[in-house]
Amino acid sequence: MNSDYKALFDNFTFKNNIQLKNRIVMAPMTNYSSNSDGTVSDAELDYYIRRSKGVGMVITACTYVTPNGKGFKGEFAGDSDDMIPSLKKLSDTIKNQGAKAVLQIFHGGRACPPDIVPNGKIFSASDIAAEGSSNIPQALTKDQINDIIIAFGDTTRRAISAGFDGVEIHGANGYLIHQFFSPHSNRREDEFGGSLEKRLKFPLEVVDEVKRVVKSHADESFIIGYRFSPEEPSTPGITMKDTLKLVDELSDKDLDYLHVSLMDFWSKPRRGVEDTKTRIEYLLETINNRLPLIGVGSIHTPKEAKKALDEGVDMVALGRELLMEPDWVEKVKEGKESEIVTTLSKKDQDKLVIPDPLWKKLINTKGWLPVVD
Repeated sequence: MNSDYKALFDNFTFKNNIQLKNRIVMAPMTNYSSNSDGTVSDAELDYYIRRSKGVGMVITACTYVTPNGKGFKGEFAGDSDDMIPSLKKLSDTIKNQGAKAVLQIFHGGRACPPDIVPNGKIFSASDIAAEGSSNIPQALTKDQINDIIIAFGDTTRRAISAGFDGVEIHGANGYLIHQFFSPHSNRREDEFGGSLEKRLKFPLEVVDEVKRVVKSHADESFIIGYRFSPEEPSTPGITMKDTLKLVDELSDKDLDYLHVSLMDFWSKPRRGVEDTKTRIEYLLETINNRLPLIGVGSIHTPKEAKKALDEGVDMVALGRELLMEPDWVEKVKEGKESEIVTTLSKKDQDKLVIPDPLWKKLINTKGWLPVVD
């Protein structure tokens, strides 16, 4: 191994004494490949086997906590106890490769396609369509809000029963938790909307419910993480200043980690604070060593991963890189970083063990991955 990259392979220990073998995390990525009944498919299991051997922790694709929260065709389900055996297959598959297994739990809110949710009805904090969409959601009632909060806890209990090492609450990327936090999608005038403090109520109550369930059903080794997006382009929308308030609140919630969702690790704020520092710098200042931060976004090479750690994050997550190069971690560890594949060849689906639905998305989505013939 190149000694410059030794820090990538240092152990990482959470506050609950759970240890990762290195600082590399597989980022959560939707794969569109579950069975029609919501169970995890064999193709998905093979996909995770191919990518779980080198990393210290795998954060799975998101699983929906209620039927009306299903955000993608081919998404695996976590909304029923009937899904526990399916979820156990996934956790066992990942852990058998030597990585910790974390289940990402979510509700899609207004981002759910109407044709895959019950009665075609989609829900959000308010009846405001996403920019560029004609799908107008129904505003959730207070009882429905409470039911969804409880559902996040129920799915956490299923994750515990299925043998996962933890859960990650998906509060990023425009899905329901994000929608409650956003002044664009949340125009409520009750205790769940209006001021910044009221827009924080739903995310923080989800966190509290997940923590309550973990305390009742798991031991202290169970990991709870939270993923968030720092800003959104819509107006009105979440600003960096808003997010620093969210992060400050979350940092006092005794979670195990935060996970920022970025396309570019080194990007600077859009609005709300001065752009003299990167978003990561602002986040680390706000967290102030209260809990670990996972960084992600355009980290392609081991040099970039090491640079990200040097910035102060505790772990780095790889997404696209592990799609193109499942052996990324092993090659760096063996001093073979020059052999890391940096493009997606249309001939290599079988070699990369990528299920058909995900493969079609990757090949047909321009710009997300460098695709070659």
